[in-house]
Amino acid sequence: MTKAATNPTVRALADIPEYPMQRAAGCPFDPAPGLRALQAQAPIAKVRLWDGSTPWLVTRYADQRALLADSRISSDTTAPGYPHVSAGQRERRTQARSFLNMDDPEHARLRRMVTAPFTIKRVETLRPAIQQIVDDLIDQMLAGPTPVDLVEAFALPVPSLVICHLLGVPYTDHDFFQHTSKLLINRGTPPEVARQAQDTLNDYLDRLITDKLARPTDDLLSRLAHQQVRTGELTQQDLVKMAGLLLVAGHETTANMIALGTLALLQHPDQLAALRATTDPAMISSTVEELLRYLSIVHTGRRRVALTDIEIDDQLIHAGDGVILATEVGNRDEQVFADPDALDLHRDARTHVAFGFGVHQCLGQPLARVELQVVYGTLYRRIPTLRLGADLADISFKHDGAVYGVYELPVTWSTHPPETGEQTAGIHTESGEETSCE
Repeated sequence: MTKAATNPTVRALADIPEYPMQRAAGCPFDPAPGLRALQAQAPIAKVRLWDGSTPWLVTRYADQRALLADSRISSDTTAPGYPHVSAGQRERRTQARSFLNMDDPEHARLRRMVTAPFTIKRVETLRPAIQQIVDDLIDQMLAGPTPVDLVEAFALPVPSLVICHLLGVPYTDHDFFQHTSKLLINRGTPPEVARQAQDTLNDYLDRLITDKLARPTDDLLSRLAHQQVRTGELTQQDLVKMAGLLLVAGHETTANMIALGTLALLQHPDQLAALRATTDPAMISSTVEELLRYLSIVHTGRRRVALTDIEIDDQLIHAGDGVILATEVGNRDEQVFADPDALDLHRDARTHVAFGFGVHQCLGQPLARVELQVVYGTLYRRIPTLRLGADLADISFKHDGAVYGVYELPVTWSTHPPETGEQTAGIHTESGEETSCE
């Protein structure tokens, strides 16, 4: 008998499930079955991470909301016990620690500086420009050959063009920052590669901000450079880190929602038909909220660390313990959402936690909502015969990313109107047999 087999500590660690967990084959839109089992049987339980640490995993919606609103847990990535996603992500957070990974009052002070452009009122003024971007990109797709990769031709350019316009980043550099972003958010990126990618992005943004200090234009980085850096409220390096967060988050999350949301709708043709047949803003808004709930693309959890002992749901979390809020399964909690595994565009899903909750909830959610409303309200109406240009089994999903999505999405279409039964319902396995994930 080996030492490992007789050592109770080793045995206990082996009994703790690894996180993140694998999704079920043939069910790419659903949380891992292991998460559902924990939600039902042990809603606050220890899990084992890549570095051997064992933070608490919280799977129920109510517990997640309570903890995300609790000032006794910290977002500080430098705090002992913080449960990093990977070695590469830990390296990145060390080099480019932004207000996202700070606690109040410093978090609130820095966040206030960039709140104004992302308010609902300000974002609504961008809707016509976003509509023009979407229409232009659809025109380009329709004029070209098929199949086309929807990620490259549409899903990435839409939010990239918008965030570049807001920040004042030249869109001509999109190949550079999109490639760098992929390295930074991939869990498998080695620390030395993550460090080099972050350094490269920081150097690029530092040069850009230096240029804006000398030659300001009408954009957010110019305003921050002159209002905050020149007055000493921000250092230039602080602004570089802030710009990096806004640039990466501003296009990666929405791009993945566009592509993955399109794929989900194509696999639910009854829901897609209902969306395609309407121009009702309320229905389109409902679609966005339901897809945010259903897909929950932040699929490695919201990460925190306890500052003091916290008792929740009869479980004591000690000071210094890592905490992970698995919001992708929280958004499938049947105590909150009836028939949670069904995609129902008529559902009122506005209480989802896809954007988080509390003081650290996503700053850019108003912008993401408008972008998605324009996309979901336009793409399938203008290309009513849109369909997959490959087998679902051949689609490569981002299981290794901090943000879930697809690497490529080949799509095609025909010029005649869609006929009844033209689109295939259901999700199919490699053997061609239909399988139900609901």
